[in-house]
Formats: sequence, C-alpha cells, structure tokens
Amino acid sequence: MTTAMTNDAQERRGRQRFLALRRGEPCFWVMLDGERIALNDLSLEGFSMPATTPPPAGQPFPFTLVREGVPDEIRGIATVVSHSASPEGGMAGCQFIEMKDDGLFRLQDWLVTHVIVNASVRITEREAVEIVLGRSLV
Repeated sequence: MTTAMTNDAQERRGRQRFLALRRGEPCFWVMLDGERIALNDLSLEGFSMPATTPPPAGQPFPFTLVREGVPDEIRGIATVVSHSASPEGGMAGCQFIEMKDDGLFRLQDWLVTHVIVNASVRITEREAVEIVLGRSLV
C-alpha cells in the first residue's frame, strides 16, 4: 500500500521541520543511489540535505530514510523543490510525493520520539504529537 502525499497549504513549509541532529550528531539519513547522506532537517512533508548537485528539480526520485542505530527504514518518492548553492556546498529542499506502506505513520513516530528525546524540558507524548503535527513556526 502507498500513501500519496498532498500539499494543502499554499506555502511549502506547512509543518514544523526538525533539525536532524541528536546531541550535535546526525541521526537521520537519506539513501540515494546507494549513498548515505546526513539530513539537515526532516518533517512530515519533506527534508533538506546537503547537495552541490541535487536530483533535477521537479523530477521524482526514490528515497530511503534511515536513522541511527535502528534497522527501520522508510521508502518513498520525493522531488526537489528548492536548491541553494554556496561556496561550502549547497542545500536541496525535497518534498515527499509518496510514502510506501505505512511510512507516513512511522515517520510521525520517528519525529515524536525525536522531539521527546531532544526537548530541553519534560514533555508528554501527546505534546510531542501536537508539535509534530502542528503548523510550522518558521
């Protein structure tokens, strides 16, 4: 079963994005063509990654999300929606088009756990779910 992703919001950042770091170290990666790339950030709508040469904008590409120390993975289809170049490299913003199987539900679980673990104050799982499902604060 696949879950088609829709973008109901006019702007691309409808949901909160979370830095893909835990204790200052990368904790989420995307696998593209056999290469493991540490993500900059991750949300229920997409991710950003370092990319001097990203996949072509508007061209769907398959991805696999993985996280540190866990054999779970999430597969789907995404597309590049933005790219910025810099002397240090560049960054590509990618939006999910489709998630395979129960990928969207597992991604929500990943992000809820990430919010709880990284919170500077104690929060409940319910509060973490509200943060993950909530609108972008940016």
